[in-house]
Amino acid sequence: MDWLWEQHWFLMHQCLLLPFALLYLLAAPRHLSLTWRYLYLCLGGCALAVGTMGVCSLVVFMATLVFTVLVCGVGTGRVHAWVFWVQMLWQTFCHLVLQYREGDLHKGASIRLFMAMSSLMLLTQRVTSVSLDLQEGKIRLPRGSAASRIHFLLSLCSYVLSFTTLLGGPLYPYSQFVRCVEGMGSRPPPRPLPLGVVSVKVLQVMLLEWVRYGLLRCLESHAAGGPVGQCLWVWGLALSLRMRYYSHWRISEGLNVAAGFGPRADWPGRRAPDWSGLSDGDPWSTEASTQVSAFARRWNATTAAWLRRLVFRRGERCPVLVTFGFSAWWHGLHPGQVVGFLTWAAAVKADYGLHRRVGAALTSRWGKALYAGLSWAHTQMVITCVVVLVESRSVSSLRVWPSMSVLLFPLFNLALCCCFLLKARVFC
Repeated sequence: MDWLWEQHWFLMHQCLLLPFALLYLLAAPRHLSLTWRYLYLCLGGCALAVGTMGVCSLVVFMATLVFTVLVCGVGTGRVHAWVFWVQMLWQTFCHLVLQYREGDLHKGASIRLFMAMSSLMLLTQRVTSVSLDLQEGKIRLPRGSAASRIHFLLSLCSYVLSFTTLLGGPLYPYSQFVRCVEGMGSRPPPRPLPLGVVSVKVLQVMLLEWVRYGLLRCLESHAAGGPVGQCLWVWGLALSLRMRYYSHWRISEGLNVAAGFGPRADWPGRRAPDWSGLSDGDPWSTEASTQVSAFARRWNATTAAWLRRLVFRRGERCPVLVTFGFSAWWHGLHPGQVVGFLTWAAAVKADYGLHRRVGAALTSRWGKALYAGLSWAHTQMVITCVVVLVESRSVSSLRVWPSMSVLLFPLFNLALCCCFLLKARVFC
C-alpha cells in the first residue's frame, strides 16, 4: 500500500474521489438545491486541496480569490488581460520558488508542493477561459440583485475549485459546467448510471500501469548498446512517461463522468447519454499519428484546444513558435522544457512543409504506405526527444544528449525547418 501511495499519488486520490462523484450524481437531482450543488463541488474541492496540499493549498486559494476580485472589479473589455497577466505572473513566481527548492537548496520539493503547482496550472486554464468568455460576450455579468451576483460568483468558484477537476481532468467550458449543474435539478439521474463507463476507464488505467511497470522493468534489465539500441531504449523510456499521462487522463475522465459532467447531449428521459464527450487523448489514435502536427493536436487535446484559442489564433506573427514558447512558460520555463518545446515547434513547422511537398507528390499505394510508416517512426522519435527533454527539466540532465544518436531526429527537423523558412524568405 505504501508503494501505491508513493508511486501513484495522483491516481490513488482520484480513485478515492469516485464514490463522492457518484454520490453527487445520485443526490443532486432530488436532494440538493442548485446552491447546494455548487457548494458540494466547491467545498469538496477546498477540502481536497487542504487534505492533499496542506499549507501549499494557499497557492490555489490565493489565485482563486484574486480571480474573483478581478472579475468583479474590472470591466469585461479588460478583464482577460488583467486575469491573464496576474495569473501567469503568480504561477511563474510559484514555479521559480519550486525551482529554487529543487536546485539551490539541493533538496527535493515535497509532493504537496508539486500537487499545488499542478493544480495551479490547471486553474490557469479555467480562469483564462472564463476571462476570454467574458471578453467575447459568451458570459454576461449579472446586473440584478446582490443575490444574483453572489450566485454567479459561487458558480465561478465552483467551476474553478471543483473536486472533479482540481487535481486533473479535461478542460470544458464554464457554460457547459453550469448547464450540467443546473440541468440536474430538472431530471432524474441518468439510467443506466455511468458505472460501466467509469469501470472501463479504471480498468484501462490498471492495464496502462501494468504495461508501464513491465516496460520499466525491461528497460532496467537491458542496457542500451549501439545507436539502434540507444534509440530503442530512449523510445521505451519516453513511451513509459507518456503512458503515465494517459493513465492520469483516463482516471480524470472517469471522475468527471461519475459526477455527471461531459455527456455530448442531455438525456431526454429514456435515451441514455453519450459519455464520450470529455477526453484528453486516446492512446491508440495519438500514438498512431504519422505527423508531428497531428500528434500535437491529439496529445492532451483539451489543453491543445485551449492553447489554440488563447495564443495561436490571437498571434499575428509566428503563431506556432509563440504557442510552443508560451507552453514552455506555462509549464515552468525549466531549461529542458524550453529546449523541448522549441524543438517541438521546429518539428511542427518542418512537418507542415515536408508533408505538403513530399506527401502530395506520392501517387502509388506502396509509396504512400512506406511513407506513412517512415513518417510514423520519425514522429515517434521526435516526440521521444521532446518528452525526455521536457521531463528532464534540469540543466545537468541535458549533458548526456550530445552522445545520444536519437538527437539526430530533432536536428534534422531543425535544419529542414530553416531550409523551408529561408526558401520562403519569411521568419514564420
